[in-house]
Amino acid sequence: MNVAVRAEKLESTQHAADPLDHLADKLFHKMGTDGVYARTGLYEHVVERLAALITQHRETATEVMRFPPVMNRAQLEKSGYLKSFPNLLGCVCGLHGTEREIHQAVARFDAGGDWTTSLSPADLVLSPAACYPVYPIAAARGPLPQGGLRFDVAADCFRHEPSRHLDRLQSFRMREYVCIGSPEDVSDFRDRWMVRAQAIARDLGLSFKVDYASDPFFGRVGQMKAVSQKQQSLKFELLVPLRSEEQPTACMSFNYHRDHFGTTWDIKDATGAPAHTGCVAFGMDRLAVAMFHIHGTDLAKWPAPVRELLDL
Repeated sequence: MNVAVRAEKLESTQHAADPLDHLADKLFHKMGTDGVYARTGLYEHVVERLAALITQHRETATEVMRFPPVMNRAQLEKSGYLKSFPNLLGCVCGLHGTEREIHQAVARFDAGGDWTTSLSPADLVLSPAACYPVYPIAAARGPLPQGGLRFDVAADCFRHEPSRHLDRLQSFRMREYVCIGSPEDVSDFRDRWMVRAQAIARDLGLSFKVDYASDPFFGRVGQMKAVSQKQQSLKFELLVPLRSEEQPTACMSFNYHRDHFGTTWDIKDATGAPAHTGCVAFGMDRLAVAMFHIHGTDLAKWPAPVRELLDL
């Protein structure tokens, strides 16, 4: 098959009707780019109620932090993201230089040329996950107390994977509970949340399964990382069959990073050993889309227990 035919088939597949398309007009407004949408009041109301429900389950002694949609580029580079997922990263760029150089770039645009050739990177990147900024903050506090630290974090995130599917946005909200401590602290934390999160999903009326998973590591080396991640049971996902049982959507994930961030940021646990970290992540937009797909767009017709749970 030649390149042109393959490209045509790919475009046809990407624009084929999807089982979630019926939700688009009720929940979103197009903004000119696939996977980046304005959100309707109906949609935001449900996202807010889901966030409140997750807050109700916050464990005691959990510190709350809310992050902007950007973070320090050097910190993300140090965390290793660029080595694992370079294809997903978005970097903030700007017109730097003298006033004359910037005017020249604008003049090129006015003349129908490409002004973006004058862009250069800033010291910021778009946050690909909500938890990345918390590790250097925790490291700056020194050795961890007995029992470690727990955080409730959230951010608007970005991953460069354009898609027309409503459950795979480029710009999306992520809510996470993060544990930093000893291996036992993190293991117990993840075990608790895997049970608790499944109870939340059942209460929301979602059908699901929890299964081993791997992150979308880049390239051939990344494929080996993914296999290792599954073999070590470092990642599980709560999968909701929005399209089919064979192609479920991951709406929550349960991650154990071992001592990767502890070693990277020199975070020590109470014994002086490199700290281990783990997190439970809620894909807020995927959860909301799942709720509307399963229960419909008329909130008054949602099951009474679900409406009561979310205070709708």
